[in-house]
Formats: sequence, structure tokens, C-alpha cells
Amino acid sequence: MSNSSYGAISNDEGKSPSDGLPLLLKKEGNDKSAAEEEERGYTFLHIVIYAIINVIIAVPGLIGYASVIFNHPSFQPHMAELAKLVIFSSFVHQLVFTLFSSLSFAIGTVQDAGLIFLSAMANTIANEIINDGGTIEEVISTTLVVLPLGTAALGLVLMLLGKFRLLDIVSYLPMPVIGGYLAFIGYFCLEAGVALCIGKSMTTISDWAYLLEPRSLLLATPGLLAALILTIISRKAKNDAVLPTAMVAIPALFYLVLYFCSVTLDEARDSGWIGEETPPVAPKELIHLVDFNLVHWSMIKKCMGTWVGMLFVVAFASCLDIAAVSIDMGKPLDTNKEMVTVGASNFMSGLLFGFTGSYIFSQTIFTYRTGCHSRLVGVFIMAAYLFVCISPINILSVAPLFFLGSTLIFIGYDLLWEWLVDIREKLFLMEYLVLLTTFIAIQIIGMDFGIIFGVVVAVIDHVASTTRISSLQRVMKRSRAVWSNDHWQLLQLHGYHPSNPKIVTLELSGPVFFGSSQKVMDEIMDEIGLSVSEDEVKKMSMASPHTSTHISGLRRNNSFLKNRRVQVKPKVMMPRYVVIDISEMHLLDASAATSCFGQLAKLCEKRGIFLFAAGVLPRVECMLRSHEVSLKFEEEVEWKQSILLNEDKQNGKLILFETLFEALEFSERLLIQSKSRHGHENLMRSDVSQLNSHLIDSDSSHHKLTYIFTNILREELSEDEKSLIDGIGPYYEETTFRGGEPIFQKETHPDAFYIVLKGAVAVPRDRKRSEKIASPKVLSSSNLMELSLSSSNLMAIGDDDTSSSLISSFHNVGGIFGYCDFLLKRQRTFHAYASGDATVARFTSQSLETMKRDDWPLYVIVQNLLLQASLMDLANCTCHN
Repeated sequence: MSNSSYGAISNDEGKSPSDGLPLLLKKEGNDKSAAEEEERGYTFLHIVIYAIINVIIAVPGLIGYASVIFNHPSFQPHMAELAKLVIFSSFVHQLVFTLFSSLSFAIGTVQDAGLIFLSAMANTIANEIINDGGTIEEVISTTLVVLPLGTAALGLVLMLLGKFRLLDIVSYLPMPVIGGYLAFIGYFCLEAGVALCIGKSMTTISDWAYLLEPRSLLLATPGLLAALILTIISRKAKNDAVLPTAMVAIPALFYLVLYFCSVTLDEARDSGWIGEETPPVAPKELIHLVDFNLVHWSMIKKCMGTWVGMLFVVAFASCLDIAAVSIDMGKPLDTNKEMVTVGASNFMSGLLFGFTGSYIFSQTIFTYRTGCHSRLVGVFIMAAYLFVCISPINILSVAPLFFLGSTLIFIGYDLLWEWLVDIREKLFLMEYLVLLTTFIAIQIIGMDFGIIFGVVVAVIDHVASTTRISSLQRVMKRSRAVWSNDHWQLLQLHGYHPSNPKIVTLELSGPVFFGSSQKVMDEIMDEIGLSVSEDEVKKMSMASPHTSTHISGLRRNNSFLKNRRVQVKPKVMMPRYVVIDISEMHLLDASAATSCFGQLAKLCEKRGIFLFAAGVLPRVECMLRSHEVSLKFEEEVEWKQSILLNEDKQNGKLILFETLFEALEFSERLLIQSKSRHGHENLMRSDVSQLNSHLIDSDSSHHKLTYIFTNILREELSEDEKSLIDGIGPYYEETTFRGGEPIFQKETHPDAFYIVLKGAVAVPRDRKRSEKIASPKVLSSSNLMELSLSSSNLMAIGDDDTSSSLISSFHNVGGIFGYCDFLLKRQRTFHAYASGDATVARFTSQSLETMKRDDWPLYVIVQNLLLQASLMDLANCTCHN
């Protein structure tokens, strides 16, 4: 992880890869590419020196890691062997990375991300066995079997995740929760480092009281100060060689002080500055640590929960490491491929009694910056690890304890600063609070339950935040139907009146679920001027006593109802038709379906309001129909047909439409029909319906075009201009398409624009080219005609099963489409298919040029028609044209 592994080396912005390396190599200029950097020459001496630097950085930290994993008192008699086992495990990790990593300079060891989980499992095993009267030998044997088995299993899972490219699973663990855990690692390393300095076990917050003792405070102070120096160096130094130099200088300075003060090692050991002298540890003693006859295999089951948490955290941390290396290199890395390597290293480490590890970001980048991109660096690091393991010298018996402790404290400082201080600028306030909550929860209730608690808090925060995402707004939109001038004026006067419109369009976006349904319903009621009486509150809430609804909420909170009645707001006149565009409402749960839309539909029915919803997504439609908020499809088709004969036939249901323009045209038709009953019998049927009927024979296309031009341009045309339209015949081609047949395809040359003369044209949403439109039956809800369409009917569910319905819009008779791409001379930006048998007028660029040359007045009329169509589309915010 970035700056979270031992020996972290800062990657400050503006710092070139070799700015910190004047010791051996210096980049000639800051503009050299990474490829050129790889080709720079390096000698055998360079390889040895950079390997030594990496070992100097790593080994003290690995010894510290051993003290973290095996911090239970039962392990203390064998700490020398256990520390060498951790180093040997790092040897195995480095071996795999050197052999298989795509990065020739990769450095991998036991990593900090899994430390706490390993420590938790080790402590669980020790406590269970000791409490049951077991021996230390049983504790050691069981721990050194269960932990490596967990490591090997983790490695196998990581390989499978990488092999089958399933690493997205890891992202389900919220990043603030991971941050809280990593901050806790920092605290744990700080605590373990201080414990190593003073030679006492520290496992609880109360153990910090040891520092109140003068002797313990004296022993810990040099470690705390040395760690602070290392932290400052790692973050501020521009020379990457400074940190390893400081790590060598600290123990060297200690020995110099002992020499000039005439203090022997035994005297320093008696004072607690150096660890107790122990017999040399031979390599064979590492093997004899495990006696399979003493293993308590039942401990595997008790550690399983902790192992699952370790799997997620190690995988997440490894992904961060790989991403950080990629960013620093400026080259893309295949995370899944690299994770296979990480998995292999853990698998091999576990089989050889080792522990979890991964890329060490700081050391990998350090080696990359040197330009010494040779796998021999890894080979020499392995050789050094192996030498430490087989050496009879016990480092804990000769190295200053405060220095070994300072390496852990340094890691603790770095992690705490990164995940509690630096991270504040990268997270929202609530995310940061989730991080702090996780950090504190792990301290109080333990690691497993602390992480689970953090996830729960993150989920609650997500739910609370999501309730604020859904938004409702009132928009001014109207259908694309071509109405006669009388009908147009009627709609202007009644349907879309500025202060008292009978047709209201609302756009609802974002998820609507149990947490936001009350807010959404309240906003819709405000927009359409819908109020609720106390009697209605009681009746509606009694309808479903087991469901908490918006209405029942009003009943339980009478003060809210009273406040609602006395609020001084501008009076909103209730409309007759309410159309809600829910094409951007991607989530609806059962609670919201019934408590919001179900109740709203019933309230609207009581006030004579028709409630329509358009652009319904497949899952949303399923939810609405299954909970009887909307009618079944066949019943809905029948209702739409009958309502044209009896406008007062309401049903208390939410009526669904494929597109917004269909819902608006249906509303306009009902409004015209309603007004027609009051003294305008000649307006009983819309002119679009007449054009779609067989009252006009197939040879009267000129009349259709004349009618369409006249009703789109309306009073803008004089009588002379209307007569000019009758001469438009030579300038267009009339073409008939069968149902599902493409009129044109996306990304093709725009050689014409089109006007629908008969039937309808469907414009699908963007989809895969492999999907085809063929021919199931659908009903266009605006003109109630059977339309031939395909691709699993109106709904095309995508790979994630959440894609929107297939149709973006329908163009009925008089609809003009394809003109925008045609005029801009760009490739088609959408597909167009015939819905049922459809006839269109096709105006090509050649015919328009001929018209421009031979009949200029008619050409001007056509240009005005396209301008009017553009304005209507712009007013409706049409996105495909």
C-alpha cells in the first residue's frame, strides 16, 4: 500500500524518479521516458548495493512483524525461531515474485495488511489451548499449521480471483472501512513497537500505563524519537538513500555510545536496551517447531471468520499496491495477472509454513527508480534472507531493542498519519466518520466485529445518502403529435396553460425505496396541489396495517398534518393528467412501490386525476405490476382502449407507457376528447388518428404531407404557401417498410431525412449491434395500434439485468426524424425501425438541391418545417436528434 509498508518512501509530486539517487546514478534530464530509464546501464555493483539497501530496510521490519503476529506470552520463549520463520517466509515471497512477476524489479515480503488477522488467529489459538490446559508446544504447533494453511488457502483464492478476473468482488468492502482497519494496523504497530522497546507485552489500551514507569519511559523514548526521525526522512528527504543510511546509523550510533561510555553488551542487556541472550538457532530447529501430533485441528473452524476478513483486506491492499506501482511507473498493469502472482507467492509461502505477503510498494518503487531493473536484485535479497535464517546469530540478542521497536513505530506513525490525517482531504465527511468509527470499533469490540460494524455503518450511511439522491422536478414538455390548429389552440388554452395546466409533466430520477418514498410522495403531492384529509389518512392507512406508508406516517404524526395545512404556499391548481417520467429511476423496492406510487394512484383517483408513468425500466415495471400498483399488461391495453370511449373510467392504478411522448400524446388525446364532448363534436377524433385510419386511401400521400405541413407550421403559412405544398410530390420518395425493418442504422451516412406518413417509427436506445429487432407484438400506447417490434418486446434487459427499455421514442404520423444528422452532415447517431407496416416520405440532399434551384418558395417552407421540428425537439430536450 502506498506509504503503508515498512521502509515507506514518499512519492512527492514533482520529484523525478532519480532525484533521490545521486549516490550512484543520476538521470540526465527529467523528460526521459520510462522505457529509456529501463535501458540505462547498471553494473553488478549497483545490483549488490541496491539489494543490500532493500535488506537493510526490510529485515528490522520483518522482526517487528514477528513480534506483532506472535505477541501472546506463550510465543516469547521461541521468538528467535519465529522471527527467522517470518524472514524465511519473505524469502519464499521474493522467490515467487522474482520468478513470475511481470516486474523485474518487484519486491515482495510478508506484508502489514494481514498482520492483525494473523495475530488475532494466533491469540485465539493460544488462549483456547492454554485455557483448556494445553502446553506451549501445542500452541506453537497448532499456530504454525493453522496460519500457514490459511495463507495457502488465501493464495489459492487470490489466484482464482485473478485467473477468472473476479477482483471486482473485493470492491464490495467499503474503502473507509479498509482505511479504519489500516489505521488500526498503524496503532497496533505503534503499540507493538513500544512493547518491543520496553520488553513487556502490550495488548490493551490500559497497558500504555507502563510508560508511567520511569524505566519503561526511558527505554521507549529513543524508539519513539528514532521512529519520528525515520518518518520525517521518509516524507521529506529528496534522496532515497537517506532512509537506509539512517537505519544503519541509528544502531551504529547506539554502539558508539556504548563504546565511549565503556558500557558492555551484557550491561546494556541487563538494563533492557538489548534482548536477552539465547542459544543460536539452527535451521533444523525451525523444522522441529511443528509436531503434527500436537496440532488442535478444531482451531481451523474457530479461525474461519477471521480468515474471511483477512482474504478481503489482503486482496484489497494488494490491489492498492499494484495500482500504486502502476501509477508511479506511468504504465498500465494487469491487476488480475499480478494478483495471480500474489496468490502464488502466498500459496507457496503457506505450504512452507509461511505467512501472508504481497508486493511492497515502497521498496518496489525504490528499486524501479534506481533504473536497476534486474531480477538479480531479487536474487541477492533472497540470498540475504537465507543468510539471516541459517546464521547462528540471533538478531534480537545483539540489536538494540529500541531500534527494532522504532521500525514498527515508524510503520505505525506512517499508517496513522496516512489514514487518519492525509486521508481527510480525499473523503467526504461521512466517509471519514465511517473510517473513524471502524477504527474505534476495532479497538472496542475486536477486529472481526469491528470491521462488520464499520460495514454496517457504511451501509447505513449509503442508505441515508441515497435517500437524498432522488430528485423530482417539473418540466415543460409536450408530445410530438401533429394536431390541427383548433386542437393545438385547445391544448395551449387548457392543457398547457401557464397558471392552470391540465397536463403536468414531472421528471423523477434516482432510486426510490423505503428510505426516500415518503419524501418523493410529499414532493409529488406538492407539485400537483394534492392535499390529504384526516379521514383519508385513516382509511388509507387501514388498507395495509402491516405496511409503513407515507399515509400511515401522517396518521402517526398529526402535528405534521396540521403543519401541512397551515403552511402558507402559493395555491397550486390540480391538473387532470399527471405524467411522471421515471426513465432515470433505476431502483424501486416493494415498500416504495406500494407506499408511494400505490397510495398516490388511489389519492389521484379520488380527485379525478389520471396518473401516468413513462420510460419504465424492466425491474421497476415488474415491481409495479407484481404489487398491483399497475394493471397487468393485457388489462392495461384493454383499459387504454376503453378509456377513449369513456374518459371517466378510472381505476386507481398507475398506468404505464413505453415513452414519455406516448404518455403525453395519450393525455392530450383524452383532454381533446373531454373538451369535444362539451360542444365540439367535430373534434372527437384527432387528425393523427384519421391519418392512420383507412379513411384516406394509400394514394393520398400528397394530401397527408399538405396536412402535416399545415398543422406543424399553422398560422405561419399563407393560403398561397399552402397551395405550394401540393407541388412537393417530385421532391420526395415514398417508401413502405415492414414491421421491424430498419429505416437506417447508426453510424451510417445521412443521405436523407424522413416524415412519417402512415404507421409509426421506433427509435431504440443504444444497444449492442448483435441485438436485432424482429417482430413480437407491442401496443403503441399513444395511437393504440399493434406495432411489430422485436428484441424481446419493449424490454431489452442488458448484461446487468438493469438496462432501460429498448424504445427511446416513437414517431407517429407527422413525425420528422433524421434531420439533425442530415443537416450537420455527420454519421447517424441512432437507429430507426418501422413499428408495424410504416410509410415514410424520404427527402434526399439531391432532391432538396433540386427544390432549392427550381422552387425556392417551397424550399423555404421545408426549411421552416425543419426549424419548427428542431424547436420542438429542443423544448422537449430530445437527446437522439
